[in-house]
Amino acid sequence: MPIAVAETISALRTITADARATGSRIALVPTMGALHDGHLALVRRAAEMADLVIVSIFVNPLQFGPAEDLERYPRSLAEDLARLEPLGVQAVFAPTATEMYPTGASDTRVTAGRVGSLYEGHTRANHFDGVLTVVSKLLNIAQPDVVLFGQKDAQQVFLVKRMIVDLNLPVIAEVVQTVREDDGLALSSRNRFLDTNERRAARGLSLALEAAESSADRGLEAVLAAAQSVLMGEHFVELDYLTVVDPESFLPVDGTHRGRAVVLVAARVGTTRLIDNGAIYLTDNHS
Repeated sequence: MPIAVAETISALRTITADARATGSRIALVPTMGALHDGHLALVRRAAEMADLVIVSIFVNPLQFGPAEDLERYPRSLAEDLARLEPLGVQAVFAPTATEMYPTGASDTRVTAGRVGSLYEGHTRANHFDGVLTVVSKLLNIAQPDVVLFGQKDAQQVFLVKRMIVDLNLPVIAEVVQTVREDDGLALSSRNRFLDTNERRAARGLSLALEAAESSADRGLEAVLAAAQSVLMGEHFVELDYLTVVDPESFLPVDGTHRGRAVVLVAARVGTTRLIDNGAIYLTDNHS
């Protein structure tokens, strides 16, 4: 059966109402399109968890800053549908910006708070307010039982999960591990903008995370030094930030932290901005 493409909120609500009437469990996979194997991993997990899988494809203008790549962001709905069809996706929600924001940029926003102003939020002001606003809208429109995100966007995952708790939203957030190329580069829709030299250099982000993990038994300073040493050797990589955070608060840890932590890295490779992250377990066996 071909995928039902809903371009309006009312059309999607008709699909979900029919599913709910038969007792079907609903999963939502929010995306901005230009689907790659990382997105498809979310879809496959969604199909394991629900009867009706909805993939939203919407390039959300609220999460792009004035100097960012909103117009450049790849849009490929026909190719996306072709990739989704073999996976059993029943519905795609592909609204226009006017459908989602009929009066223009919404004055009502979900604010991401302190964590939303750090890391990606420091570089991209109001980015996470835009993310949380559109995710809350999608959850209200589709009313899924489960919503799925990839671990590559670790800060986004943290903020969405916190929003769900803080606003008592009746949905489960399922997080799927980052999907990587054979050489370790995290899959991203922006990877297509890298030329051959930049693509080779971009591997430095995942190599830096591997170096950080291998140094975790020597404490925070060793972790940061190991990761920085990798990135400093990449001519095409301009580091934006490299930090280690507590997964419970998503705030930076200090040298006394022991236990689980997440290394966050963001860099510009040529003209393309990439992010990645990796889990580590901080100890200090050499102190």
